[in-house]
Amino acid sequence: MRVTILDAENASPLYVQLMHKLRAEITEGVYPVHSRIPSEQELCDTYQVSRVTVRKALAELTREGLLERHQGKGTYVAVPRLRKDLRHVNSFYEVCMEMHCRPETQVLRAQLTQADSMDRESGLCDSSDSVVEVVRVRLADGQPVMLENNHFSADYEWILRENLTGSLYALLRQKGIEAEQATHEISLCYASATDARQLDVEPGSALLALNEVIYDQQGRPLHTSRQKIRGDRFTFRI
Repeated sequence: MRVTILDAENASPLYVQLMHKLRAEITEGVYPVHSRIPSEQELCDTYQVSRVTVRKALAELTREGLLERHQGKGTYVAVPRLRKDLRHVNSFYEVCMEMHCRPETQVLRAQLTQADSMDRESGLCDSSDSVVEVVRVRLADGQPVMLENNHFSADYEWILRENLTGSLYALLRQKGIEAEQATHEISLCYASATDARQLDVEPGSALLALNEVIYDQQGRPLHTSRQKIRGDRFTFRI
């Protein structure tokens, strides 16, 4: 048995040192996604620490979303959560690339539709205007993460003739348009039967609802966005 003794003289508590070691081993692939990590007793023996220390380290890593604990079965490495920094405007594609995930997109509909109250209040358009609507399911490594509904003013009707399975911001950038600022509203919602089918969750499951108004480099409203997000696959940094 490999024995690794933690540094009792280190200023960091033993459970924090154990967290760092386990996190590093997960990152390095010693414990791949879906694999079972050693039992509490095995970790006690390996690192020469108490069960209280092990439990505290595992609880923190579980809270971070790195581990999943299954009653009677053990502790497993979780599918990584995507992290979006709300201080910056970035696309789902960019978030996936940063997290080394494979982004995919399913386009549900792309059409002209009537503007709603969010569009009008944001200054995107007048009440009588139509808007360009793009509704998509976003997936990471084949798993649905987000249902998004973006509205652009009718000036962006050209988007409907483009391939919408990639980054919309990349398409806009080709036209010299940059998404630079955003306002955000985050709340809790529950999956309808349709949401559940599209996001592969149970009907009534709790979802994160993120409503955004995105502004271009001139400070003008570029688009509005309504997103329903699986909280088990996505976190925010504010």
